[in-house]
Amino acid sequence: TPAPGKIALMDLPKVLREELDLRVIHLNTSTLGALDARQLDQFRKAADDAGCTLTNLKMNQAGLDLNSPDANVRERALAEYKRSMDDAARLGLRWARPLPAREKPDAKRSLAAYRELADYAQKQNVQLLVENYGWMQSDPESVAALVKAVGRNVAACPDTGNWPTTEIREQGLARTFPLAVTCDFKAKSLGPNGEHPAYDLKRCFTIGWNAGFRGPWCLEHANRDRKTLFRELGFLRDQLRNWMRESSAGG
Repeated sequence: TPAPGKIALMDLPKVLREELDLRVIHLNTSTLGALDARQLDQFRKAADDAGCTLTNLKMNQAGLDLNSPDANVRERALAEYKRSMDDAARLGLRWARPLPAREKPDAKRSLAAYRELADYAQKQNVQLLVENYGWMQSDPESVAALVKAVGRNVAACPDTGNWPTTEIREQGLARTFPLAVTCDFKAKSLGPNGEHPAYDLKRCFTIGWNAGFRGPWCLEHANRDRKTLFRELGFLRDQLRNWMRESSAGG
């Protein structure tokens, strides 16, 4: 909602398009809040009017457990995720991602839940996403293995910042990008001149490019100071555009 230092959701597409020359927007449930159908339609129109594309919804509701041994808890999680998928469909989004568990789940329950969500999403013309989050972060095979196990209406969404080490990150990206339809290009903290000592951003891009991935590269980045945030988003935007141009020219 409008507040000092904040960007109102309905203004977001116009701000991104005009101030940052960015056109692809992915969302999370905390950003959308409790919008009703009329407000969802209003936001979709705001994106269309600004020349932006809404792509995916990160379903980040707290307290939902798809893997609980309690059937009632699982059903509550499934119902809440399905309501979010209804919102995603109304917004015209292509993809939606449930939040992976922090602890490694029971494989049978987890697979059944993902398949139920994948089937429900398909009826809404939405595809389910799997992201390297929670228990998946320490296992470079986890995202690809789950995508292949679900087997229908599901794809990968690698997050460059979620793996804990360079070795796991590079292994995970190499295994995940061939199954990816979108990427969370996360830089975390940048230095004053774009320095990023945490890990090699261009290496992350190159692994994806060599796997045949061509975007969208969705910037997940934050800074409490708006001026700094926009400068850093612009830097990341320009880096990606330069790397894509160079990679295309090189074949």
